[in-house]
Amino acid sequence: MVKNKTAYTDENVVTFIEQVEDDQKRQDSYDLIRLMEQVAGEKAKMFGPSIVGFGQYHYRYDSGHEGDAPLIGFSPRKAAISLYVHTGSETQQHLLEKLGKSKVSKGCIYVKRLKDIDQKTLIALMKDTIDFLSSKYTRIQIS
Repeated sequence: MVKNKTAYTDENVVTFIEQVEDDQKRQDSYDLIRLMEQVAGEKAKMFGPSIVGFGQYHYRYDSGHEGDAPLIGFSPRKAAISLYVHTGSETQQHLLEKLGKSKVSKGCIYVKRLKDIDQKTLIALMKDTIDFLSSKYTRIQIS
């Protein structure tokens, strides 16, 4: 059985965000923390060296690969903010069409600035993702 190397850490989220060089990306990160904590009902916690995660679930695929991951999260990368609020399911397609200026991959949405997207739609995506992951996998309480 292969497990993920990435896990939650005790690193300080604010210390991580303060290292973000771009002022707008730093402010967007603080705004995302407030928004995601509210939606997830979980405090922000560092997942690996560069992802701010909220909540946790345990997954196990048919291949035997398993691990733990945040329910939702983000990473303020140099090129764009990566939003981990997307399941890749067809049921989210209508939300993605209303989101605004973004690029979508299988499990991630990339945005340059938070003001480029509709926050109500982002909240709907977050809730849908949490509901989907909580129903399909085992949700884990973080201490």
